[in-house]
Amino acid sequence: MTVRSRQIYHSANGDRWHLVHDGDSGNVFVKHKANLPSGGQETDIELGVFLERDRQSPQGDALVRLIGTLADGSMPSSQSA
Repeated sequence: MTVRSRQIYHSANGDRWHLVHDGDSGNVFVKHKANLPSGGQETDIELGVFLERDRQSPQGDALVRLIGTLADGSMPSSQSA
């Protein structure tokens, strides 16, 4: 299984959010890793659900900024629009 992950946000209380790509299935989702005092549970969140639910949060803003790097030329493009 080929899974790539990039941390998008780390809160002051220890929660972490990662953008995850499962290369085998092609799925892209957000993985929330709760802090240890909260139980440390990991939750996979479908990308659209995350953007709808968390858009106005620090972790949502961080993901939107990361996505923005795709359009501003910070990352190599594979094809022209």
